[in-house]
Amino acid sequence: MKQGTIINRIIMLLLMGVILLYLGGAAWRGLRDPYPTVQAYSYQVDDALEATGYLVREEQVLTGSGGIVRLTPAEGEKVSAGATVALLYADEAALERDQRLETLQAEESQLSSAIALAGESSQQTERSSQVVLEALTKLRAAVESGDFTRLESQTSAFKSAVYQQAQRYGDADELQAALSATRSEIDSLRAQNSRDMGRVTTAQSGIFSGQVDGYETILTPETVTALTPQQLESLEDRAHPVGAGSLAKIITDSTWYFACALPQEQAVRLTLGSTVKVRFSRDWSGEVEMKVTSISQSQEGRVAVVLSSNRYLSQITLLRRQTVELVFSSQPGIRVPTGAIRMETVAVPDPETKEEKEIKMACVYVQVGVQAERKPVTVLAQGEDYTLVQAYVPEGATATQAKKALRPGDNVIIASGEIWDGKVLE
Repeated sequence: MKQGTIINRIIMLLLMGVILLYLGGAAWRGLRDPYPTVQAYSYQVDDALEATGYLVREEQVLTGSGGIVRLTPAEGEKVSAGATVALLYADEAALERDQRLETLQAEESQLSSAIALAGESSQQTERSSQVVLEALTKLRAAVESGDFTRLESQTSAFKSAVYQQAQRYGDADELQAALSATRSEIDSLRAQNSRDMGRVTTAQSGIFSGQVDGYETILTPETVTALTPQQLESLEDRAHPVGAGSLAKIITDSTWYFACALPQEQAVRLTLGSTVKVRFSRDWSGEVEMKVTSISQSQEGRVAVVLSSNRYLSQITLLRRQTVELVFSSQPGIRVPTGAIRMETVAVPDPETKEEKEIKMACVYVQVGVQAERKPVTVLAQGEDYTLVQAYVPEGATATQAKKALRPGDNVIIASGEIWDGKVLE
């Protein structure tokens, strides 16, 4: 048997032994500890309904043709009418020339700024040295950490600082010569690009999206309220080809819609004109208050519901078919294990007479130091293995009494045996 195989087996046996030792110790501690604890924490129970549907927007598809397409705005960016949204290149060489042109234009701006700062005071010169050092430090830190998200802007800032520093130390002739050479190369590249580069502009202002999915003409604000439940549910099974030359789109209206089919018995909780909280949690995490815009006639026990909103449009441009939660209400509280709840007789002050009276109410016990401390609670909701409770604070309670109420972070005792307020836990 090879030596490497023997060593591997020894290591595996040692690891298995450590795991078994840990599990055995945990089991032994569990058997020895008659008062195990679980930390209580803040929790929220929602009265919610899951729904799957489609996002609908007023969308204008932009078309164009070229060997290489470069989209210029960022996803969700607001663009004005007449803005360039895509650059079309005949080949790779044209793309490289345009990228070189952008670099040269940035250098032209930096050189021009450096030359314009001639004759500054010594105090300003000292400050410029500090700017160079700060720019170099940021650039070096980014490279060493591997964070290249802002490398281009950091490099540009460093070059600009160096140009300005060179101007202050008397290299005006060299900078002027560099500026002239840069402008000459810019003119040459512009002349070449005018022949093998095109632009796509938008006739309308709106929000830019680089994704075209074929739903743009099928789902529109004008037609969505007329869709039946069956038509909505059949959209997933149909092909939605994207038109030839489709590059991107502009969302031209700030109002967007979510259309879904629901069972009629669930949809009765929605009324026209009311609002409901819609929680997205898959491709985008967020909650939006949406207005109930339309509810269709029932068809085989289902209805089509359309909700609308004018918020977060820039963040949901890539979403189309989504499963969301319609949240009707939320109940915040403190989550504790169901096994920790006990019904006990507790003396509480009467709100009117201020005299104490004994009533049966839910309680939990919390470990405070080496003792058990009883905390009365009000049960709010029941889960499969947990109970949502609210700390009980008597009316007119003092600050000290209020501080002794159950709080998130308390170590709640789970014990089936006898326990009382003040019991010393061994």
